[in-house]
Amino acid sequence: MQANDVRVLKGAAIPTAAVGAVVIGAAALLAGGAGALGAAIGLATVAVFFTVGLVAVSYASRVSPAVMMVAAVTTYAVKVLVIMALLRAFEDATAFEPVAFGWSAIVCTVVWTAGEMRGFVKTKMLYVDPGSPGPRAG
Repeated sequence: MQANDVRVLKGAAIPTAAVGAVVIGAAALLAGGAGALGAAIGLATVAVFFTVGLVAVSYASRVSPAVMMVAAVTTYAVKVLVIMALLRAFEDATAFEPVAFGWSAIVCTVVWTAGEMRGFVKTKMLYVDPGSPGPRAG
């Protein structure tokens, strides 16, 4: 991973972990240990999914912009399908509170996405290759 990508990852992961801890605490107060476990599983799911997606896109960006776009769309589609499967599989779970899992996943996803957006906006990335000759006049 490039240094910019690591900064974006930290800029998204740290606020998500902090908000996730608050969500776990709230779930523990509202639903007990099962709620806390569900919220923790939601936090872990979001952290793993988005980290894998960011790493995949980072490595694909080294190949070409087209490969990077394919990696981004593919990881997004896989994340959506897997989270749908997890929500379906866990809807009748008794070991943890599925509602806490769902709310935790939603809140942590919003926070992670906001952290990523902030990280990318603050990253000073070159949009033009400074070594290229540029357009030729006349």
